Amino acid sequence: MKEKVIYHNTSSNAVYGLGFIGAAIYYIMQATGFWMGVMGFLKAIVWPAFLVYEALNKLGA
Repeated sequence: MKEKVIYHNTSSNAVYGLGFIGAAIYYIMQATGFWMGVMGFLKAIVWPAFLVYEALNKLGA
């Protein structure tokens, strides 16, 4: 029986991970209190959604 080969593309995971770290640092540094820091951490998790929204907004879509 022939073995099934599965390929994984990890480059997108690396980009998301680096973006997450950068966004978390940015949002947490801008926080004025503990709960704003927590909100910043949650925003860092969904940073691609903000990026796509702003890009589409600038393009007029």
